[in-house]
Amino acid sequence: MFLDTDGATLHYEVQGSGPLLLVAQSGEGDADRSADMVGRLTDRYTVVTYDRRGLSRSTLADPERGVTMEEHADDVHRLLDRLTDEPASMLGCSMGAAIGLHLAVAHPGQLHTLVAHDPVSPSLLPAGPRAGHAAELVHLQGVYREGGLQAALPEIARVLGIDPSRQEVEPDLTPMPLTPGRAANFGFFIARDFTAVIEAELDREALRTSPVRIVPAGGATTAPDVFVGQCARRLADLVGREVVPFPGGHNGNTTHPRAYAARLRAVLA
Repeated sequence: MFLDTDGATLHYEVQGSGPLLLVAQSGEGDADRSADMVGRLTDRYTVVTYDRRGLSRSTLADPERGVTMEEHADDVHRLLDRLTDEPASMLGCSMGAAIGLHLAVAHPGQLHTLVAHDPVSPSLLPAGPRAGHAAELVHLQGVYREGGLQAALPEIARVLGIDPSRQEVEPDLTPMPLTPGRAANFGFFIARDFTAVIEAELDREALRTSPVRIVPAGGATTAPDVFVGQCARRLADLVGREVVPFPGGHNGNTTHPRAYAARLRAVLA
């Protein structure tokens, strides 16, 4: 299904029945990225996934124009407005968590719970760490421009605390090869979304006082000193909650979908 928003046409999918749960993916993830996890939630929830603007089947009116976090949040606002009149639950992973935080400020009435896993939100950090991590992202953009995806992916893994050679996964997962489509999504994510993340400003006081139940979450094996670990801890301090560990690391929703879905059910209950 498709929805026209301001400057984009979004592809989205709806599966299952029950209260609405929107899943916003990390990085280059599109509507299909968490298929193994989503399949374990549809007996309890109406699960909505979507291609973020610029990825896969979600097209831009002006492909040369940049994107902003405000536009990403407005896309989710319009999508929820089409699908429900009631406050929804949202799982945001990494980039998706950052979008959820902006939505919780701009349209708090649309959410009752936001599980924000490893939010990529440097504006949550003090000035020094924020500038340092913003510089990391700018550096990664340069690595991608000069060496392509093959050069950028190891650096992205390092920044996020991912060791691909030691990453445990559950058995019998749906294969997710690096297809040309995924490679193109990675390119858009690095070139456009990194800039949106760097430039974004979160109203921390509005976030602190938001009526949305914000659950800071992190991968159980994500090192606490990496960028996203720092963001999760600062969010927890801001909203007065502990960081809830989820199975796996930064990409636990794809590496440990069974255990991740079980933990998500418990948190949403």
